[in-house]
Amino acid sequence: MKKFILLILFVAAAALVWAWYNEYPPFAAAPAPTIGEEEIVTVRRGDISLEVLSSAVITPENKLEIKPPLAGRAETVLVDIGQHVKRGQTLAMMSSTERAALLDAARAKGKKEAAFWEEIYKPAPLVAPLDGVIISRSLIPGQVITTSDVAFIMSDHLIAQASMDETDLAKVYLGQPATVILDSYPKQPITGEVLKIAYNGVTTNNVTTYPVYVSMKEVPEFARSGMTASTGFLVKVSKQTLLLPTDAVTSSNTVLLPPAAPGESPVAKKVVTGLSDGKDIEIKKGLSEGDRVLRTAYRLPEQKSQEGFSLLPRPKQKRDTPPSQLPSRSH
Repeated sequence: MKKFILLILFVAAAALVWAWYNEYPPFAAAPAPTIGEEEIVTVRRGDISLEVLSSAVITPENKLEIKPPLAGRAETVLVDIGQHVKRGQTLAMMSSTERAALLDAARAKGKKEAAFWEEIYKPAPLVAPLDGVIISRSLIPGQVITTSDVAFIMSDHLIAQASMDETDLAKVYLGQPATVILDSYPKQPITGEVLKIAYNGVTTNNVTTYPVYVSMKEVPEFARSGMTASTGFLVKVSKQTLLLPTDAVTSSNTVLLPPAAPGESPVAKKVVTGLSDGKDIEIKKGLSEGDRVLRTAYRLPEQKSQEGFSLLPRPKQKRDTPPSQLPSRSH
């Protein structure tokens, strides 16, 4: 009896798998693109530029760790993270180990004794060595620190550090116009220029890159150290030149002109091309503004939507039967 039940279950499972394979072939090829109708594009005027793109990270040009000049205790802390400071500005007031011990003993005797020694024995200021922004603060009032402890980290103005592939390094030069786009703010590009190009490369997984530093003309308030960005280095630009979509020009620099009369074939014509940004291509010779060119549009066929998953075969949908083929009722 058990063998009979197992046999029935096996046959049922095989039938379900067979039905599923018929409904959803596992190795069905993806639909191939089909060639649609030829469409006409017009030669127009516009600007086109050639850029070298690279990933980048926002970083301070100079970053300093500020350590106290003497071991002791922080009496007051006068700045916080994100605050702009000037060179020579007091960041905190420090008591040496001897002053801290003396004040603690004086305070135990009373306010008058403590006020006397606070007037005679002044604390030492911890000052900013340059203009910049406090980006880290580990010091709090009352904290005891040594001369090796970092009290603050400050930075000057932010720059973008790009990683340039060695094959593209020849296209980059000092003072070259560049654009920085933060990943967090893609619609707010920042203009800048190449500030420095490293002489020492970095090799990772057999790929050598060179740091290229880009200064930003106006650093926005939302920029933060450590943000990721993309940089574009302007190599060449053509202003108000003739342009066509890139896919309207063949690899042999040939375009197809519409037939002169119905029933005739398109006319192939050679052109001289220039810059290309992947979307448009510059036409230097062979066409005029307003000329019409044929472009073949490639489209993917529409796919049937899947209405959920089921191991059972889908019922075949019946077509509507024309009224003329309906069986007549006998009266």
